Amino acid sequence: MKKTAFIYDDVYLTHLMPEFHPESRERLVAIMSKLRGSDVWPQLIAMSPEKASFEDIEAIHDKRYIEKVKNLGHGYLDADTYMSENTHEAALYAAGAIITAIRACKAGEIERAFCAVRPPGHHAEADRGMGFCVYNNVAIGARFAQKLGYAKVFVIDFDVHHGNGTQHSFYYDDTVFYFSTHQYPHYPGTGSASETGSGKGKGYTYNIPMNYGVGDKQMHEAYHAKLH
Repeated sequence: MKKTAFIYDDVYLTHLMPEFHPESRERLVAIMSKLRGSDVWPQLIAMSPEKASFEDIEAIHDKRYIEKVKNLGHGYLDADTYMSENTHEAALYAAGAIITAIRACKAGEIERAFCAVRPPGHHAEADRGMGFCVYNNVAIGARFAQKLGYAKVFVIDFDVHHGNGTQHSFYYDDTVFYFSTHQYPHYPGTGSASETGSGKGKGYTYNIPMNYGVGDKQMHEAYHAKLH
C-alpha cells in the first residue's frame, strides 16, 4: 500500500474569523471529525507540521509584506482577509505543512500527503494577501522543493477560484509549471486561457476556464485530455 501522510495541527483552529465568515475553523473541525471516524484514518500516516522559517516565506513574499502580517494582529489585509491574534502563527504552520510533506517525500518516508491547513494560500501574492489567503503555501512549498534539489515543479490547482497568487509567483519562471481548472469568469477575475506566462515563463502557465455548472464529464476531459 502506498504511504500517504495526513498533516494537521490544532494550531489551524486558532486562526479565528468574524461570525459567519465563510473561511471558518469549523470546516477543519468537520473534516477531522469525519475522517477520524472513517475506515480511511488507520491507513494514513498522521504527521505534525513544522513551522516555516522566515527564509522559507521570503522565497515568495516581500519582506515588507511579511512584517505587515507579523505585526498586524487583529484586522483586515483586504476586504475579505481577516487576521486574528494567532493568524500569523497558524499561517507559518500552514506553509510549514507543505514543507513537511515535501521533506518526507524526499526522504522516502511517504509517497504523498494531504495537508489539512488554514489559512489557505493560493490567492496570496508576493506583496499582498487576499481571498482569505495570507501566505501562498503551495508556492512556498514549490520553492522549498527546488531548494531540496527538484529542478522542476508542477503545480495543479483544483478549485472553483483561480489561484492568482500562485500564477503570479511563477508567471515569468520556466522552472515551475502552473496548471489550473476553475470557474471563469469568477473571483478574482484572473485565469483566462490567454494567460500563459511571460518571458522565460511563456508556456509554463496553463489555465482551463470552466463554465458555471460543469459536471464530471467536462472535468474528466480537462484533466485527461489536457493534462496528459
